[in-house]
Amino acid sequence: MSAVQNDSRKRNKKRYGAGYHSKRYKGSRELEVGMQGILITCNMNERKCTAEAYNLLSEYADELFGPEKLQDSSEEEEGDEEDVEEALKKEVAQLKTSGVKQERRFQALDSGANNVIFIKTKNLDSDKLVHHILSDLHTTKKKKSRVILRMLPVTGTCKAFQEDMVKYLTEFLEPWFKAPNCGTYQIAFKARNSSHNKRDEIIKSIAGLVGKLNPKNKVDLTNPELTVIVEVIKNVCCLSVVKDYALYRKYNVQEVVKEDIPKPDVTTPKIDTTTAEQKEKSDAEEAKQEEKTADEEKDKNVPQDNKEGDKGEGEGE
Repeated sequence: MSAVQNDSRKRNKKRYGAGYHSKRYKGSRELEVGMQGILITCNMNERKCTAEAYNLLSEYADELFGPEKLQDSSEEEEGDEEDVEEALKKEVAQLKTSGVKQERRFQALDSGANNVIFIKTKNLDSDKLVHHILSDLHTTKKKKSRVILRMLPVTGTCKAFQEDMVKYLTEFLEPWFKAPNCGTYQIAFKARNSSHNKRDEIIKSIAGLVGKLNPKNKVDLTNPELTVIVEVIKNVCCLSVVKDYALYRKYNVQEVVKEDIPKPDVTTPKIDTTTAEQKEKSDAEEAKQEEKTADEEKDKNVPQDNKEGDKGEGEGE
């Protein structure tokens, strides 16, 4: 009986192991080289983050690009007027295509890092969409998410090795930095689950490429016109070039909604200091005047004392 039980256990392990690995390994459900989309960071709740991302992205995508169009409805209406055989052929073709699953405008994929979600996009510009969302949130100051932290567009991907990155970036950066185009820029680098890339070396290599494209390009770390985003996750490098990176708080959805600190508050302490300095000056002048009056009174009293001393000396003689 023991041998039979061992055989049954082995069979169950094989079945369970095969099913487990088949569910876990899904190449199309993970971030891969050649994809475009949006990297979204969250705070310890990826399910709510995906739900909020779908709602937020679809809302603004409908405004910017129009509603999403699917191919099923138009074909079903024309099927009534056709023959039965042709209708059956179309149904079989639709079943075959439905098995492949039609790609939607937004598709959530595994990014390969904790608290990071990758939304794959199709038939739209992710950088324009993210900039449109952040600009609206910055002007309206309406909070539309609780879990989403940052939204970073990904307009290009390559292998996360320095040689591959340099080759890919030589052509990728041309629309923004190649002559006659030029501008101030900074490089925002972040690596997750990747230790073979050194931050300083990659930043220097990218800066060298930008300088070769046009020597007029200059680094500005305070308020640059363009920001080169480099996000490395495992063996995939996600790239994009964005505008208003400092204005929109590093593309942080939670920080953009907060009201900006008004400039008069910064200048008010200067006014207070000036008034305080004026008071100190006036107090110092008053003190000097008091000292002068005291000295004058002493001077008046000194000759009288000297005269009295002179008289006493004469009397003694």
